[in-house]
Amino acid sequence: MIERHIIIDHVDPVMFYGVNNSNIQLIRNLYPKLRMAARGSVITVIGDENETAQFEKKIRELADYCVKYNQLPEDVIIDTIKGAPPKELKMDDVIIYGVNGKPISGRTPNQQLMVKLVGQNDLTFALGPAGTGKTYLAVALAVRALKNREVRRIILSRPAVEAGEKLGFLPGDMKDKIDPYLQPLYDALEDMIPPMKLKEYMETDVIQIAPLAFMRGRTLNDAIIVLDEAQNTTTHQIKMFLTRLGMGSKMIVTGDVTQIDLPRTTTSGLIHALRVLEGVKGIARVEFGKKDIVRHQLVQRIVEAYEKHSQQALDEVSRQ
Repeated sequence: MIERHIIIDHVDPVMFYGVNNSNIQLIRNLYPKLRMAARGSVITVIGDENETAQFEKKIRELADYCVKYNQLPEDVIIDTIKGAPPKELKMDDVIIYGVNGKPISGRTPNQQLMVKLVGQNDLTFALGPAGTGKTYLAVALAVRALKNREVRRIILSRPAVEAGEKLGFLPGDMKDKIDPYLQPLYDALEDMIPPMKLKEYMETDVIQIAPLAFMRGRTLNDAIIVLDEAQNTTTHQIKMFLTRLGMGSKMIVTGDVTQIDLPRTTTSGLIHALRVLEGVKGIARVEFGKKDIVRHQLVQRIVEAYEKHSQQALDEVSRQ
């Protein structure tokens, strides 16, 4: 009789063990000769050496499946332990499987192009109107790189620019004031990483979400770095951000040049950077349009109405 300790710290234990430990109970039933206990990210098993070795092998296969697909159904547990190959969920162009196994992929040609360009370049600009999936896709690509151990951490950032409201009127300390500006990044992560694992990543700084001002002075190695809402950076801010790129890292910069909240006398850093960096090797650019909007169909009509109104205003000015 030997005792083995199996560590599954790369998987969310709540998802792996199942509701009310249902998955662990099923595994116990499939290994009646072994004694086992699960606590946190450690599974302890006692029994015959050969059987415990086989048990450890199967647990690791199940953990890998759980990490990849963000789910662990009963039929997968049974098939894996009985020796059948794990069921591969087939779908073209899947980036990752989100919470509860939801496949996340590039749904439009431009989204698929963004996935390709991020893979080929160290800096990618993703430009386009609201609802085209720029931020969501950027976060998905970052999570995939982390899961595949291509990078050690994810850095997500946004400029904390006030869009008609004042930070000082928000309650709480500085973090409480800043967090609402970063909420879209939290929302995307919560779709892709189970809650307990996400909390662990945040507490250990594997995933960092911070306003742009917190990037100064840092060199970001072995990371995927995403700058969202880059149209609201100044020229100095975006230069500071882009020069944080370290070894083994990639950057994704997203923005919508039609939604600039800076004072009228301030030049958008994103527009300036696109001009300065045009043609630089290793930098890619993808532009989304109305056809790429993947939110409610009304969003596309809203964008079109605003574009029509802006054009009419320009035409009136030109006639005067």
